Amino acid sequence: MTVPVLLFASLRSKHGDCVPVELPANATVGALKSVLRSQGIWVDGARVAVNRAFATDEHTIEQRDEVAVIPPVSGG
Repeated sequence: MTVPVLLFASLRSKHGDCVPVELPANATVGALKSVLRSQGIWVDGARVAVNRAFATDEHTIEQRDEVAVIPPVSGG
């Protein structure tokens, strides 16, 4: 399945608003993170949100889920 992954902050600046990620059916957030790392679309400390709630690595991603990667941010 192809899952559109929304990006924010520094990841958005580098890779755009959204990237399509190909995942097997019943893939977990942990599997998504592995794919993103292999594509260079991950930063340490980032969190994955599924349907607007932070998700654990064991959370299963469904075809119609809204998935977002939110890197750590700081302000001044």
